[in-house]
Amino acid sequence: MQPILETLSRDRKRAHERLLQLESPVYAAFLGLEQATYAGGALPKMAKELIAVGISVVINCQSCMQWHIEQAVAAGAAPRQVLEAVEVGIEMGGGPATVSARFALDVMADVFGEEALAGAGREGA
Repeated sequence: MQPILETLSRDRKRAHERLLQLESPVYAAFLGLEQATYAGGALPKMAKELIAVGISVVINCQSCMQWHIEQAVAAGAAPRQVLEAVEVGIEMGGGPATVSARFALDVMADVFGEEALAGAGREGA
């Protein structure tokens, strides 16, 4: 795993534990919202995570990109599906989102490997 991704994961876990220890009612409500949001429904979890990937690119949240790409993959997303979610984010965010997309591509390379990422560029991969 790339150092920046390790740092993001570590910092996210540390903040999560601290907020749990502090018994933050707002954070507890957020966790409930998150659980309800990503539960299966008319849209499966994978689709919801892919939507979150695109939104993460638009808002340029690196920790969000890492988390939602990893969650999308855990829910069964293929490299091409994640790439297309990143591309939707680029379209919705315009030029500035291409900068965010660079980070998302680095996360994808880390999660899938460079070879699988390269294969995502081919139709049907």
